[in-house]
Amino acid sequence: MEKSQVYFTTFKTTGSENLLQKLHRLMKTAGFEKIDFTDKYAAIKIHFGEYGNLAFLRPNYAKVVADYVKELGGKAFLTDCNTLYVGSRKNALDHLDTAYVNGFSPLQTGCHVIIGDGLKGTDETLVPIDGEYVKEAKIGHAIMDADIFISLTHFKGHEMAGFGGAIKNIGMGCGSRAGKMEQHREGKPSVAKEGCVGCGSCVKICAHGAPVIENGKATINHDKCVGCGRCLAVCPKNVIDADDNKNIAMLNYKMAEYAYAVCKDRPCFHVSLICDVSPNCDCHSENDIPIIPNVGMLASFDPVALDQACADLCNAMPPIDGSILADNLKKEEEAHCHHHGDHFHMTHPDTEWETCLDHAQKMGLGQREYELKRI
Repeated sequence: MEKSQVYFTTFKTTGSENLLQKLHRLMKTAGFEKIDFTDKYAAIKIHFGEYGNLAFLRPNYAKVVADYVKELGGKAFLTDCNTLYVGSRKNALDHLDTAYVNGFSPLQTGCHVIIGDGLKGTDETLVPIDGEYVKEAKIGHAIMDADIFISLTHFKGHEMAGFGGAIKNIGMGCGSRAGKMEQHREGKPSVAKEGCVGCGSCVKICAHGAPVIENGKATINHDKCVGCGRCLAVCPKNVIDADDNKNIAMLNYKMAEYAYAVCKDRPCFHVSLICDVSPNCDCHSENDIPIIPNVGMLASFDPVALDQACADLCNAMPPIDGSILADNLKKEEEAHCHHHGDHFHMTHPDTEWETCLDHAQKMGLGQREYELKRI
């Protein structure tokens, strides 16, 4: 099998070509025009950034991708799905407000924003994949309704997955609220009774009769609960939650299978920018200083090879003094421990990312072997 092609360029510019023009050239060289966009709907999956976070990709990059789609005769829209946790992107209205505040308005990007899983995160398409851990992936309906899928990823660290690359942007990002719950969580939701007001919103939304009101407080019968996460979406006090999935490998497996569900059976293209590599996800309402210097922009038809190439390039960079990575490396040196060269594991020692790429390769999403084409 031939190695996947991953195209790479640095952030260095000249007077004759700025970064936006360079991104367009990177995509063109990587084969973007091989896709037939004529009269096709193209979903551009991006993270709009939690309110207060400033590490997310600038909307100018999204405009380059959207304009290129339109140049080739397609209809582009930016998209993401609602979050499982409480924040500024829990429902479509707040999500849109946050996207616009962060600069992703049609006036700035040249295309509209569609929240993939609808108003309350319940608008989903069940995608059969018969994976080892997921049989039907719950993907935002608008994303699955598109003819072509494009991921535009801010490559950064992540407190659970090790790093947030293309596969996380696709798999976790495109899951509906129920889909995110299936990937992120083990177990079923419970109610923090001290904050519950007994309004009954969870009772009304549940199709299985799991929530009940007792003595003015809600409880959830786990024998009836199917783990869809709809009660989390409608709780006005945000007191319904589920236990975190402590099994990192399981999170990685499910994320890879969800990414496969999004990408299978339609044209896909993937772009990742390694800049402002914060230690945590853009879902945080803050961002710490980057762990490494900016690296460059990459593009490929293979999201697995793309993530592998991004990780390799990042691990070849020196840590930034004062970052979490540099602090952890210093502790390792003081303890006379051996550093294995994995910046993301060193940033968050409880994480690892290789099982995700291994499983994605096993699923047929792509391959870890790649050839880096520098332009």
